[in-house]
Amino acid sequence: MAPSRPNKEAKPSPSTLLSDAETLHTVGKLQDAIPVAQQALELTGSGGDHELRALNLLGILHIETGDTDDARSFFTRAVKLDPEGTLEEKIGGGPEKFLFLAQLSEEGGSDSVQWFEKGASALRKRIQALTDLPSRTPEQTEKLSTTQSHLGSVLCSVTEVYMTDLSWEEDAEQRCEALITEAMMIAPNSAETWQTVANVRISQERYDDARGALKKSLELWQDKDPLDPAVPEFPERISLARLLLEVEMEEEALRVIQRLTSDDDQSVEAWYLGGWCLFIIGEKMRDGKHDARANGEADEWKSVWTSSRQWLAMCLKLYEAQEYEDERLGQHAVELFENINKELGPPKEGETDDWDDASGDDDDDDLDEEMKD
Repeated sequence: MAPSRPNKEAKPSPSTLLSDAETLHTVGKLQDAIPVAQQALELTGSGGDHELRALNLLGILHIETGDTDDARSFFTRAVKLDPEGTLEEKIGGGPEKFLFLAQLSEEGGSDSVQWFEKGASALRKRIQALTDLPSRTPEQTEKLSTTQSHLGSVLCSVTEVYMTDLSWEEDAEQRCEALITEAMMIAPNSAETWQTVANVRISQERYDDARGALKKSLELWQDKDPLDPAVPEFPERISLARLLLEVEMEEEALRVIQRLTSDDDQSVEAWYLGGWCLFIIGEKMRDGKHDARANGEADEWKSVWTSSRQWLAMCLKLYEAQEYEDERLGQHAVELFENINKELGPPKEGETDDWDDASGDDDDDDLDEEMKD
């Protein structure tokens, strides 16, 4: 009887490797995940069942490690396997690769729009398929809502391109109008939709309409828990605060900014916007252009400017510590700080070191109440 041969250790399947790579990605071990995903790609072979899934995962991993050239290469290969984004999600199909390529585009402008539109087209097909179902399960209903919000976000992204890189195009305004109209129809419960509408209306100098859109945006999330998915991401809320200041909605801007510093007390831009917002409020109070009054005290604006100076001091401290690169922001913060000093004199000893008070929670809450009266 021939002796039995030792069993060779079975090679892991591409599916197992991809699951392992996805787990490593989830826990933040990006450098460990990349070779595992690469091995899965090599094992699946050209046209294999797991090739598309591996390419998308490798694209995402390389984005997160800052290797955008390789990320672009992986997503471009993925497009060849799913050119319309109609394959199933479980094997890596769908619109995401188009949307990543739009953001990774070296040319920007029309090239980004082209990729965004391919992604939007794939999302529209998914929405149509879900809409055409004679009846939907709760999961399918949730999927429809999520996909509609996703499409709305893509339409907002295209609008931003037409307002920046392609603003010189003759039909830029018409394209923006068409895009936000579709976004309002498909994703009316998205704060991002109404924020983008406001941005377009500001560019058209339709400020009352912009204020109305910003109010709708705020109503959708401002009273919700910080972890609620309706609450916009931090950068979106920074942009929102800027838009609110642009249309002179300082009270609303202050509440947004206070929440920003609660979420991230190391954000240079949030402290800067808070200081600027309080500066504007104090200036209006000083010049008799603001309805807020505190016990009839004519010098209440000085208290508001003191709070402004604290916010700006915190901004400048973080600006220096982080070697922040936005020179215009730094210059404006210094200018505001110096203007306050000219009116109020230099800060009192310890005033700008009291960082717990710099957020102005108590004082600014009092100010909020005064503004409502």
